[in-house]
Amino acid sequence: MTSPDSPAGTPAVPTDLHTGGLGGHPRGLTTLFLAEMWERFSFYGMRAILMLFMVLAVTEGGLGYDTRKAAGIYGTYTMSGYLLCILGGFIADNFIGARRSVLIGGVIIALGHFTMALNSEITFFIGLALVAAGTGLLKPNISTMVGSLYRPTDERRDAGFSIFYMGINIGAFLSPLVCGYLAQSAGWKATLAGWGLDPRTSWHWGFAAAGVGMTLGLIVYVLQRGRLAHVGNKPAPEADGSRPWGKLGLVLLGSLALITAMWFSDTYKWIVYLLFALQIALIVFFAFRPSQESKRLAAILVFFFAAEIFWAIFEQTGSSISLFADRLTDNRMFGQSFPSSWWQSVNSIWVILLAPLFAWLWIQLGPRQPSSPVKFTLGLLFVALSFVLMVPAAKLTAHGLVSPLWLLVLFFLQTVGEMLLSPVGLSTMTKLAPQRLLGLVMGIWFLAAALGNKLAGVLAGEFKSEDAAGLSTFFWQQALSVGACTLVLFALVPWVKRLMGGVR
Repeated sequence: MTSPDSPAGTPAVPTDLHTGGLGGHPRGLTTLFLAEMWERFSFYGMRAILMLFMVLAVTEGGLGYDTRKAAGIYGTYTMSGYLLCILGGFIADNFIGARRSVLIGGVIIALGHFTMALNSEITFFIGLALVAAGTGLLKPNISTMVGSLYRPTDERRDAGFSIFYMGINIGAFLSPLVCGYLAQSAGWKATLAGWGLDPRTSWHWGFAAAGVGMTLGLIVYVLQRGRLAHVGNKPAPEADGSRPWGKLGLVLLGSLALITAMWFSDTYKWIVYLLFALQIALIVFFAFRPSQESKRLAAILVFFFAAEIFWAIFEQTGSSISLFADRLTDNRMFGQSFPSSWWQSVNSIWVILLAPLFAWLWIQLGPRQPSSPVKFTLGLLFVALSFVLMVPAAKLTAHGLVSPLWLLVLFFLQTVGEMLLSPVGLSTMTKLAPQRLLGLVMGIWFLAAALGNKLAGVLAGEFKSEDAAGLSTFFWQQALSVGACTLVLFALVPWVKRLMGGVR
């Protein structure tokens, strides 16, 4: 038997699964909201303390790496999580389905965090690899399942993604508070000492807390699996009963080759320049081909380039900005001190406050709202301004710790930029991509985030907290570079609009 909303020959979806969730949405949305909230709790909780742990002296419980080495590792790790989303999406689409991919990915992530909880350098790197692999399997497929809960014409669809996005930010807000407290606070270190444990192992308790968060997400996901039984199913094999193992091997090899190449870019900077030259060459190649499809691919690559530059600055939140907060900021509010890792929650606070405002703004402006290229340009402008702001802040460090207000404004500017670029970019990619290349284009969007994260690590390697003049130059050079890209993109707006062929 089929329901009116089900394609012929497919099982009916129980009526109560269409509603009964948050705000009258499908019940499965509540399950995915909670699962993703706890997964992001684990990801951002571990990220909040990762860089600080790597640069901390061995005698204090850290790894004792210099800033350049730690930033390179940090950039490669965050890049890998995004880059492996392409592989994770391919595995789900062709082998095991999104629902099982999310479960397996979550288990791998939890194992990774618990492995990092062990006090050993080798288990630290094994844990990082597991978290990156699990994230690649879970991240793209849980979003796919959210979309699958709704029919294409369901007017609740956009609101459902907004609720889901709020779950991401709740998890990202809470996790640095918990994991950062366990890793850094004097109170928890004193508790460990009182139990007869080495207080220097507090960082590993922070990593373990991230694993507990992912485990809670898995428990919710498994207990409420019945709500998701109609989405994310294992795909049917090809007509001859086979699976595309050869293509899987190529995607895997390509992903590992790019990760390896970007790892070597820490030593051989020409790899980064070659990558940028290749992107520009592809933009020109597609832009001057006669077909409209090729021109739209050129526009996609322009947005890719802009997003990559944006994330290169924005994603220094967990590296250079984390070090600035830890070493150079007066981490006191209303007379009370707090762990420096708590700054990693501020972006989520601004997102929760600003997202409804931007949604209202775009609705009010309607057809008068800026085009996608203009929004991207403004996104780059705000992230450039955030580093302009840090130039005087860096100079003030010569006289001691600076006010926390500098970082509050930094995160505000960057979050405004994020609101202008990130959701707009995702929407624009889906509108510009030819239907037969939609999966590939979404992979390209993840690739922009991946390469931007790696570039953020490369740039953060130049951070030096002991030299105020050098630090102001560090921020100023990056602000100027992004400012120059902003001006170029602004000048190219009319051309990019023509490439888009009427798509806003």
